[in-house]
Amino acid sequence: MNILSPSILSADCARLGEQIHLTEEAGAKYLHIDIMDGAFVPSLSYGLCVVESLRKATNLFFDVHLMVVNPIRYVEHFAEAGADLLTVHLEACEDVAATLDAIHANGMKTGLALKPQTAINELEPYLDKTDMILVMAVNPGFGGQKYIENTTERIREARLLVEKSGLPIDIEVDGGINGKNVRSVMEAGANVIVSGSAIFNGDITENTRTLMKVLEEEEILLSKQEKK
Repeated sequence: MNILSPSILSADCARLGEQIHLTEEAGAKYLHIDIMDGAFVPSLSYGLCVVESLRKATNLFFDVHLMVVNPIRYVEHFAEAGADLLTVHLEACEDVAATLDAIHANGMKTGLALKPQTAINELEPYLDKTDMILVMAVNPGFGGQKYIENTTERIREARLLVEKSGLPIDIEVDGGINGKNVRSVMEAGANVIVSGSAIFNGDITENTRTLMKVLEEEEILLSKQEKK
């Protein structure tokens, strides 16, 4: 199933609730929330209080991306705040398996993210504990960056790894996704699409509907191909 996950990193903080509702009304089912600590990545962003406040305002599926050092420290707190899926970076964990186990133990789905420089095959030991792989298409830490072109091949590698495992793992891509490149990343194997600037810059409702339409068209096309 193809899923659009609008990233609020590009939203207007003064109108956050209003803009989130616009994406929801336009058909989005997920909300991508980036948490940055200023250590694993150079920037600071939203924290627990924002997740907790937004949980009271929407029933969207909270796709929370932790860009923090040793994220196991915060797993329980984000579960209490209302996260549905908690993605951690392989590079940031002291014990990757224990961190993923803790996320599941707290009732959330697990995501495992990789920086653009990290080899895709480093995911392999943890696939049985992973619900979603996040392939970063930019260096994490800032919104509005340009898509790194070799990400498309990395998505193909991740899809092959998942197919080889036989496990029902989603593949998410985040960074520089817009109407011009979204089809190529989906054709490569991504089914969860994070988009920030392409949604929140301009007409949010129309931007969301446009990307949703592409996701729906690609899902129909894939279904027809599988039936042949």
